[in-house]
Amino acid sequence: MAFEWGLFGLFLVCFLASTIIPFPSEATLLLFLNSESYSPISILLVASLGNCLGGGTNYFIGKFARNRFLKKKTPKAEQFVLKYGVYSALLSWLPIIGDPIMITLGIYGTKKIPTFIYMTLGKFLRYSVLVILFLYY
Repeated sequence: MAFEWGLFGLFLVCFLASTIIPFPSEATLLLFLNSESYSPISILLVASLGNCLGGGTNYFIGKFARNRFLKKKTPKAEQFVLKYGVYSALLSWLPIIGDPIMITLGIYGTKKIPTFIYMTLGKFLRYSVLVILFLYY
């Protein structure tokens, strides 16, 4: 389905994959690279943009749920944010723990710009590695 929708389909899959909904963004990225219908750079940029906007959505979900979660003491999450802070956003691309990282950063209200810069860097580097490996191996 994603391929039939073109780059918008890729964007949508990568956006949804970065939210709590499990979608195979890496497989979709490779499908697009294998098709030769689009340039690798456009695929990389569209996939990264979609994935970053999904990660930002997770951050804002946490930010808006902040009052509800901060009423309950969660020492592990608080220790995590105090120890690693915005740098943990670099790991937001990881399966299973990436989404909760961004939600936790939103709950604890880390500074948006550094958080989003590190998140974008991590997600872009992950897709860049996939594109490079696909093109040269």
